[in-house]
Amino acid sequence: MLLNVGDYERDAERVLDPGAFGYFAGGSGDELTLRDNIEAFERRQLRPRVLVDVSEIATGTTVLGREAAMPVLVAPTAFQRLAHPDGEVAVARAAAAAGTVMCQSTLSSMTPAELARAAPGASLWFQLYWSSDRGFTAELLASVAEAGFEAVVFTVDLPAAGRRERDLRAAFALPDDLALPNIPGSLGRRDFHAELGQIVDTTLTWRDLEWLRETCPLPVVLKGILSSEDALLAAEHGAAGVVVSNHGGRQLDGVAASLDALPEVVEAVGERVEVLMDGGVRRGTDVLKALALGARAVLVGRPIIWGLAVDGEAGVREVLALLRAELALGLTLLGCRSPAEITGAHVKAK
Repeated sequence: MLLNVGDYERDAERVLDPGAFGYFAGGSGDELTLRDNIEAFERRQLRPRVLVDVSEIATGTTVLGREAAMPVLVAPTAFQRLAHPDGEVAVARAAAAAGTVMCQSTLSSMTPAELARAAPGASLWFQLYWSSDRGFTAELLASVAEAGFEAVVFTVDLPAAGRRERDLRAAFALPDDLALPNIPGSLGRRDFHAELGQIVDTTLTWRDLEWLRETCPLPVVLKGILSSEDALLAAEHGAAGVVVSNHGGRQLDGVAASLDALPEVVEAVGERVEVLMDGGVRRGTDVLKALALGARAVLVGRPIIWGLAVDGEAGVREVLALLRAELALGLTLLGCRSPAEITGAHVKAK
């Protein structure tokens, strides 16, 4: 019986090829940040209020002005067909059924148009790795808008790929038949991390964000913000939102856990742009803590992959349903009738 995200992770490890599981589960370096993302939630305690009328609970919220059934969105995760043959299609359909947003990775095996056709009615965002081929990037952004996507999530913390030693030890390589239509040229299957760093434009500065906003008609969200300084620059350059994120502990090891960095960013720009976060969310109670610290919503990546690996679209639906049920129960016990009622008074450091 699979009762929580941890159960799905253990089942996913059983069914996945060890190399693929290590790719999805692993972090960079000594995986200090990977572990700290989870431990940061353990360092906070919830502060419930009692004798509150919680006879009716609603988990819905709005993100970038769009209604979502819960403040839990599907984070962009690369190479989803390594987890299940249905890959991104299964995830998008499950997210649509759950009433939430699915963010497609640049490193997916289908184009934005193909995903939109395969998951009609889905609320889709697109995560951008900005190619050094600016013409290709402009064409990709145009295709994203034409396909009906609602936002672009520009990942800003990958000028080079982190050193992910699990992959190196396992000599993990991408399958030759895994399509990657959203990057220019080809990606080497053996040393794909190094080659990814060569594809991403390392010359980008804040001035280039202005070009992105002029080129793309969609709201732009910057993913990979960990400091108030960068959050303020994002707001000043027209970002609609930021994602407080350390790339799931997969980039620079030893940086702050996302939850630890969240209050600083919220204090700096929370009244100007929407602040989201990802990293380490495994329970509905984790979502409560992130909201109490000022996040509008969270994004979850690995839990979705574990559901996908275990049972395809049905597995992803079940993981999202679990998180929503845990969130609803947590709201009830916290004394809040909706995410909007959660405040900083509902959480404290342990």
